[in-house]
Amino acid sequence: MALETVHDQPAHVGLVTCKLRGQYLVQENERSIPCSISNVLRKQLVYPIADPNSLRHRVVEVKEIDVVDPVAVGDQVAFTETGDGGGHIVEVLPRRNELLRLDAGSSIRKADAELHLRQVMVANVDQALPMISAAKPAPNWNLLDRYLTTAEASGIPAVICITKADLLTDAEREALEAQLALYRALGYAALVTSATGGTGLAALRETLKDRLSIFMGKSGVGKTSLLNAIEPGLGLRVKSVREKDGRGRHTTTHLEAFALRQGGRVVDTPGMREYGLWGLEAAGLAACFPEMRPLLGTCRFGASCEHEAEPGCAIKEAVAGGAIDARRYESYLKLAHELG
Repeated sequence: MALETVHDQPAHVGLVTCKLRGQYLVQENERSIPCSISNVLRKQLVYPIADPNSLRHRVVEVKEIDVVDPVAVGDQVAFTETGDGGGHIVEVLPRRNELLRLDAGSSIRKADAELHLRQVMVANVDQALPMISAAKPAPNWNLLDRYLTTAEASGIPAVICITKADLLTDAEREALEAQLALYRALGYAALVTSATGGTGLAALRETLKDRLSIFMGKSGVGKTSLLNAIEPGLGLRVKSVREKDGRGRHTTTHLEAFALRQGGRVVDTPGMREYGLWGLEAAGLAACFPEMRPLLGTCRFGASCEHEAEPGCAIKEAVAGGAIDARRYESYLKLAHELG
């Protein structure tokens, strides 16, 4: 797809499928083009606000951007070809959504204060797949709630994925299904899978087909085995990138959207605590819990209620009456304290 010309060169549009230390791979139809980016993308240009007929179209201020990297995996970008098989990214097209984290290692000085920069992990995501294991380790439901909050705050639909179902005893399976019934009642789809036994693999393949999906999950939950099970060798390719990028530490110098043979792409992210909660304030947290949303604004203190110690809180009354699950409410409180 070609756009208008940029500096007398035709611009094209493609999908960013990989980024590695300031270099990007952009997919345009069947071509994969290695690209760099224009320095203009690292600045925010400010134009005068006035009648366009009264002022010339000129930049009046240049601001530093507040992101580590202005281009993310999943972006649709405009690029020009450089004549040597490569390209130059000149524009990032508007995003439908983005998954953020705070980059504690990067900051800028502004007004005598140090501001940490945002890092866009991936953009234009069709769905997030928060993953927790059914056993070894035992399900971490509070971590799942964090992942779901991240997805809600980012405007990304979520599909819960439970791994290692073959390790469950009958009693553990019953307890697992009881918890999943809670999430399904809230509107979340949930898959129970086993890379070893094949449980849920067909449903997972169908879920991933023709979509850009992001996997959320700590190491040890069986992501690599599951990916290998749905497509031989896929998990090993993802694992190789993860190991080169610091074995799941907070570095994310290499992110990639891996193409699936059946259509669609999968992005795996390090098991970080920070991503998704950047920019989310405690006052907006309850809106990320579907069961709390209908009650917002009905507390005695209205929108200023923090849903913890205030009298006349509709959410606390719903917890006491069993309409809101007490454990989910505990997850809310834990995240609210963290956001402070």
